[in-house]
Amino acid sequence: MNASRREFLRYLALSAAVTAASGVGVDKALAAVDNPHAPDTWVKGVCRYCGTGCGVLIGVKNGKAVAIKGDPHNHNAGLLCLKGSMLIPVLNSPERVTQPMLRKTKGAPLEPVSWDEALDLMAKKFRTAVDTYGPDSVAWYGSGQCLTEETYVANKIFKAGFRTNNVDGNPRLCMASAVGGYLSTFGKDEPMGTYADIDRASCFFIIGSNTSEAHPVLFRRIARRKQADPGVKIIVADPRRTNTSRIADLHIAFRPGTDLALMHAMAWVIIHEELDNPRFWNKYVSFMGPDGKPADFNAYKAFLENYTPSKAAEICRVPEADIRAAAKLFAESNASMSLWCMGINQRVQGVAANNLIHNLHLLTGHICRPGATSFSLTGQPNACGGVRDGGALSHLLPAGRMVANPKHRAEMEHLWGVPEGTISPKNGYHTVALFEALGKGDVKAIIICETNPAHTLPNLNKVHKAMSNPDTFIVSIEAFPDAVTLQYADLVLAPAFWCERDGVYGCGERRYSLTEKAVEPPAQCRPTVNTLVEFAKRAGIDPKLVNFKNAEDVWNEWRMVSKGTTYDFSGMTRDRLRKESGIIWPCPDETHPGTNLRYVRGEDPLVPADHPDRIFFYGRPDGKAVIWMRPYKGAAEEPDAEYPLYLTSMRVIDHWHTATMTGKVPELQKANPSAFVEINPEDAKKAGIAHDDMVIVETRRDAMQLPARVSDVCRPGLIAVPFFDPRKLVNKLFLDATDPGSREPEYKICAARIRKA
Repeated sequence: MNASRREFLRYLALSAAVTAASGVGVDKALAAVDNPHAPDTWVKGVCRYCGTGCGVLIGVKNGKAVAIKGDPHNHNAGLLCLKGSMLIPVLNSPERVTQPMLRKTKGAPLEPVSWDEALDLMAKKFRTAVDTYGPDSVAWYGSGQCLTEETYVANKIFKAGFRTNNVDGNPRLCMASAVGGYLSTFGKDEPMGTYADIDRASCFFIIGSNTSEAHPVLFRRIARRKQADPGVKIIVADPRRTNTSRIADLHIAFRPGTDLALMHAMAWVIIHEELDNPRFWNKYVSFMGPDGKPADFNAYKAFLENYTPSKAAEICRVPEADIRAAAKLFAESNASMSLWCMGINQRVQGVAANNLIHNLHLLTGHICRPGATSFSLTGQPNACGGVRDGGALSHLLPAGRMVANPKHRAEMEHLWGVPEGTISPKNGYHTVALFEALGKGDVKAIIICETNPAHTLPNLNKVHKAMSNPDTFIVSIEAFPDAVTLQYADLVLAPAFWCERDGVYGCGERRYSLTEKAVEPPAQCRPTVNTLVEFAKRAGIDPKLVNFKNAEDVWNEWRMVSKGTTYDFSGMTRDRLRKESGIIWPCPDETHPGTNLRYVRGEDPLVPADHPDRIFFYGRPDGKAVIWMRPYKGAAEEPDAEYPLYLTSMRVIDHWHTATMTGKVPELQKANPSAFVEINPEDAKKAGIAHDDMVIVETRRDAMQLPARVSDVCRPGLIAVPFFDPRKLVNKLFLDATDPGSREPEYKICAARIRKA
């Protein structure tokens, strides 16, 4: 990456958000919106992109969306990143799926059909599959981009209607390890803190997250915190030197996949230099050994002897002094906040890595107080609210309930009004297994909603073969015709898009915000809730299960499903969400303001007011969080003589996910038009590669030609590629090994080689 590009990105990451914060909309040159006159009205919504979940106001004139600005009353305080400020041209793009389309035979072109024909055929295919092959022959593959109401209806249709738990989604690819980490440490999913902790933290430990490019508004908030108080320290642990690491006081560019050894060594330093907090961990923490059996602090201390700073420095290939410095900065601060994302989660040791981040907080007592929290960042706008909280994964049920728990199944059967035994006790297929089952013909019919698995899944050649199975029926609910998945779809349905229907998004800080309908959808596009209800009725599902007229009906049922649980959103009425710019759960009644700090007496309504302890981790039987002893292991595929380099995937600030949306904005497309490969100058010199040379990147699965970006971004031995480009499906290069607990794939590490084309 050249200097001008680097500075451009830095400027965008640090400053572009401010452009949208003035309260008067976005400059025409930036927003690419022809807006000569002020909008007639402003309608409240939520940004379509990352899990930050920024509140927006959509300017409407003569029935058309013409402008966008940040909502000054939501958590983003009026700020938007560059992508968010350019949502209007995406919404108004002429490249939309505007009517149902059918592929009459595999390989034939898609042809327009009526909604009646589409829904009748869809219902027939799913009903026939269930009646002939059993409930597990059908599946739903959803998305963190779906509204909460859409995901809830689909979950209910499949788990209570078709009686299959084959309900999964793309959050499996990005946040499943974070779910596993929170559950195994605290007994409950989702962070205990909020974004407001950024303003109170005195030390940030950012690991596996290029926050500046993936979550620019949050990065701006971190940068402002540092600017306001130069004493604030920032530690960035990342094999790449990113715009995030450039504001760090300490950057640890460890060898890929060795972060467990790094964090164990930090814990060793904290204990041996007596920087831990025995009063805290004695009272609020239990210990679990490498074998998963209860242990104690002495066993933990002995376990860490395998990861002394000197040993970890050798494993991680970083200076021992950096490990010691990171541990001291973290432990000695007034309030330490950890932030992480895909670099931690997309690993075969993803859950373990999450556990070790929590370990550092529990060991030092930097938790459950303002500014002190372990906070997983989410990649999608509603991965938390719609999918994680909604129980729309193959092992989950709504509001923290589990498929494997008989009590939880009975609760949901009662709430859904279905006979005992309706919900299968067997977990459904997780994402990688689901598409394998599709290829084998075990899954005969699948709905893929607002996501693009033919672009995003790992080992794509295998996935494409599976999706080409002539015995399967694939339905895609998709707004844009250039999504790669549509090449394999038998039936495409036209959804109402962002701000063309109303519904709720739940962002990474447990905040639910309403995105209201601002404009009418084009042509024959319909709200997905309506489509799913009609499909279910035609497929023979009991109409009482889907007795919903609109998304608000769905939300009201969903609130009651959560009532009395340790999630409890029941106080978030539609009227409150219309009036307020987001509410943070738990929120057990209509007068409750929302909860900024979980597990704390007097803050969290689920902690009894008379509880003897200030902190109560109510998700665990003993009320204590767990420090885990997780041994470090290598990646599923390590470099060797044949493939000597690490290959990792990454994001760019200009595009989101598969660029089906951001690719419609000329300014964003011009800023970063195509995929590339980053390579360190040392590795480039060895391979005879110069900047902008065309090179071949090869793994054991495929090879791809890309232009080389020679810079110091990657440490020696590491190359990195972004995955947004539909013309270069770089996920063909990555293997589909998964974490044994979360089943999240290892996108961040595989063995590769590179040569000049």
